[in-house]
Amino acid sequence: MAQTFALAGIRVAIADVNLGAAGAVAEQIRSSGGIACALEMDVGDEAQVDAGIEQAAREFGALDVLVSNAGIQIIHPIVDFPFSDWRKVMAVHLDGAFLTTRSAMRVMIRQGNGGTILYMGSVHSHIASPNKSAYVAAKHGLVGLAKAVAKEGAKFGIRSNVICPGFVRTPLVEKQIPEQARQLGITENEVVQNVMLRETVNGEFTSIEDVAATALFLATFPSNALTGQSVNVSHGHFMH
Repeated sequence: MAQTFALAGIRVAIADVNLGAAGAVAEQIRSSGGIACALEMDVGDEAQVDAGIEQAAREFGALDVLVSNAGIQIIHPIVDFPFSDWRKVMAVHLDGAFLTTRSAMRVMIRQGNGGTILYMGSVHSHIASPNKSAYVAAKHGLVGLAKAVAKEGAKFGIRSNVICPGFVRTPLVEKQIPEQARQLGITENEVVQNVMLRETVNGEFTSIEDVAATALFLATFPSNALTGQSVNVSHGHFMH
């Protein structure tokens, strides 16, 4: 996604709990002629988030777009779900979204030029699956947060939207395949075909490129008409 934004001429600050990983992406962008910097950020750490957002704004002279994209996945049946694991999922998805939003809105309001805040939701922002109670609750929560930001941010020219992909074959999803196979007592191929892709119209994963193109479209939309919405990018996995 960062590379897609950079190719469009957008200056990109990449924040990650792993500074080395963020730096590697930033270097790829710079080597291709783009402008990028890397920031170390634990999205659950209030001080790190505030410092990182301010650093990004100073580095590039402004902050126009926030993409809140941090996420983890932990799966258990509800009755076996350790509260510590529940809190880990909430800390990254919801606490992180709130903290980055609050900090970005403060900067955008101070600048006086409006801005865009995008959240990485999921089809699980609208539907549920077994063993994913924390993830489902967190992703539903992002839709509510985006609506609240749209209401409060409107007078400052700040809009917000949620991107809701289907299953994307990322390391997060790859990790789930054997876990779900064990929990459900089926093969990994059956997890892919009968669990992850069963509800799509064509049996295909959503691609990273699909998600990045949607994010760029929403970030550069020319008016505030499109705000407080969730956009499903899922091969028809969820329709509304």
